[in-house]
Order: sequence, then structure tokens, then C-alpha cells
Amino acid sequence: MNKKNKEVIEILKETYPEAKCELNHRNPLQLLVATILSAQATDKKVNEVTEELFREYETLDDFLRITPEELESHIKVIGLYKSKGRNLMKLFPILLERHNGEVPKTMEELVELPGVGRKTANVVLSTAYRVPAIAVDTHVFRVSNRIGIVNEDTVEKTEKALMRRIDKDLWIDTHHLLIFHGRRLCFARAPKCGVCPVNHLCTYYRKNRKSLTADKKK
Repeated sequence: MNKKNKEVIEILKETYPEAKCELNHRNPLQLLVATILSAQATDKKVNEVTEELFREYETLDDFLRITPEELESHIKVIGLYKSKGRNLMKLFPILLERHNGEVPKTMEELVELPGVGRKTANVVLSTAYRVPAIAVDTHVFRVSNRIGIVNEDTVEKTEKALMRRIDKDLWIDTHHLLIFHGRRLCFARAPKCGVCPVNHLCTYYRKNRKSLTADKKK
């Protein structure tokens, strides 16, 4: 890992010592459900929904008795709830029949599940099972490329580049730190570059410093 990336991660660790997965869950299954629901939705909204959902449905046996109508009634305030609901209804019996009622612990098995892509799989692997992984969501993609940790134009390329450029034992922490930074300072629009603790290392800030300073004076 180069000096710049190491310094960025160290500063973000000091800035966000509480960085962790912000999706509320009590077990790997609930985390998987919450992460599927979180696609194109905020963690805050998902947590509002799952607070009630997970109170009634905690284990796979619980979810196996839920009806499509009951599930939709819980998640209908979340975007794409119909397709997410269909995927979840397919997911529960697959976990029972193919995985002995357990959430898989490998990328290959996870991405075969309905509604599960690499990002969701990486969240489950890293958070539930502590398997080194970097889940690239919109925040990780934006922040890592904006700072200049990587320089890629797709989520998949960004994930691979981060895995090359960040020490493996820091993958999980880096994922959470970049998300926290993206949610709290490095916004998609009007990032708070002036108070950013890593602006002196940031490619975006270096290229746009004059315009950002001018905007601040207006």
C-alpha cells in the first residue's frame, strides 16, 4: 500500500472511530435481508422498516412463514419493493433447501441467490463473517475515486483496484470508512472540501481548489 493511501486510511480512522455497518441486524440472515432492501435506498429508511420487520421475523423459520402480502406490507415504503419482495420470497426456501438453512459464506454461493450481487455479498461476507472484502456502493465508488485512492470508471474495476491498493487486513475497515466519509462530508453534490481532513491528499480538491475557494467566498 502506498504512502498516500496509508495516510488517508489512518486519518479516516481517527476521524470516524465508530465506522461500522449501519444496517441494524442480529444475525447473518437479517443482514442479508437488510442489504438486499438497501439497494437504491438509504440505510436510515431500511432501518425504519426492519425495526418492525425483524421484531416479528428473526430466524429462517420465521421468514419461511411470511406471505408475499405480509412482506410487501412491511417494505412498501422502500424503492423497488415489489422486485425486492419477489427476490426475498425466492431466497428463503433456497437457503433451506440448498444451504441447510444458513446464509452462505462464499462469494460464489451468495451471488447465486436471488437479489444478491457482489456488493451485497461483500457486505455479508465482511460484516457477518469477517471475511476480508470491500463492498463498493455509491459512496465507496465516489470517495475512493475522488480522493485518488483509485482511478476507475466502474464499480467492478473500483473493487478490484481497491483490493490491489489497500492491504487485505484493512479491506473491511476501508469499506466502512469510505462510506462514513461519503455520508458525512464527501457528498455527491457540494462536498465539504474545506473541512475535509484528507483534502491535502485529495486529487479532486487539488484540481478544484480555486473554484471551491471562490464558491466559498460568494
